[in-house]
Amino acid sequence: MTSADVKQQARGLGFDLCGIAPAAALPELAFLAEWLARGYAGEMVYMHKSAATRADIRNFLPSARSVIVTGTIYNTEGSGIGDRGSAVSGHGSGGRERAPDRVRVARYARGDDYHLVLAERLEALVAWMRERHAGPFDARIFVDKHHVQERVYATHAGLGWIGKNGCVINPALGSWMLLAGVAVSLDLDVDGPATDQCGACTLCLDACPTGALVDARVLDAAKCISYLTIELEGPIPEGQRAGIGNHLFGCDICQEVCPWNLGPPMTRDPAWQPRARDGARATELWQRTDQDLQGLVRGSAMTYTTLARLRRNLAIILGNAGDPAATVALDRPGHGIRNAAHSAQAPIVREAVAWARARLAQPATSDRLPARGSGHPAPDCGDDP
Repeated sequence: MTSADVKQQARGLGFDLCGIAPAAALPELAFLAEWLARGYAGEMVYMHKSAATRADIRNFLPSARSVIVTGTIYNTEGSGIGDRGSAVSGHGSGGRERAPDRVRVARYARGDDYHLVLAERLEALVAWMRERHAGPFDARIFVDKHHVQERVYATHAGLGWIGKNGCVINPALGSWMLLAGVAVSLDLDVDGPATDQCGACTLCLDACPTGALVDARVLDAAKCISYLTIELEGPIPEGQRAGIGNHLFGCDICQEVCPWNLGPPMTRDPAWQPRARDGARATELWQRTDQDLQGLVRGSAMTYTTLARLRRNLAIILGNAGDPAATVALDRPGHGIRNAAHSAQAPIVREAVAWARARLAQPATSDRLPARGSGHPAPDCGDDP
């Protein structure tokens, strides 16, 4: 069983890229300690607890000799650059009308839960390897939630380079990829590291509405829309709320503006085809019962946050949208046959509703949905994490 055999089998299982990296103390791994020391992890305590494991994949699998890294395209839309101004113009990709309260869901969360899909495919790859290999070997899969710095091993496996937006960019496929892999105790032929091709471009840094990309390849997660809408348990800092715009779950802005995503390939894999999540009206979602909202997110990566946080995000979207009619909707959380909107009573939701009401009562201003590519945070976005 050769490295070429493994790569061929990985492609047959639905992975678009596969490369092999050495299980070594790669120099880029050391930056994690400095990143944590700067406070960029925000309230993600688990990042500190797992730092030692993440520092070297041999702490994840002590017998590891090689790291198989896969990349899977999840993009089902055209060019992201065409969608760059959607938050302001009201138009999304392809010129489709997008009202200010139509929510944005990160593309990776519009289909099935990638954690489950990729784990199943990786387990199938390991099972195939055990059938082909003469002797026993150790193997352990990793899919995002495991304590592995996937991006570092991906670039040393030749899948792409780490772009200034922190995403792995493949010169042919762009960055709309899910990374996962397997640490194994086998000595496989490794691939060479990819070459950085970002050049002098800073479009991703300039476009971030909350100033989360503090430098090339350096993300202050405490300011990132993905962190604020998914990970943060408490209220979103007021200075960052305008920057949330109409993002309900996650954010794709730094990928949408990337020139390497100008003509990205699209997948036909049924697992990644979008469900009815992105583009829904915030007013309509707000009035759904908790049971209905659970049905909306079921089976997706959106289950990794709570309904209370989703309602908090919806209230902020309504406040940013600037439609006074949203005030009526805010009076009717979970309005339906079974009024089961218990999540609307959570303190973080009630606080967000109060903020949205106050904002809706004010005259419309240009900072409700900040322009992308402006080079600065929205006017009322401060430096608070």
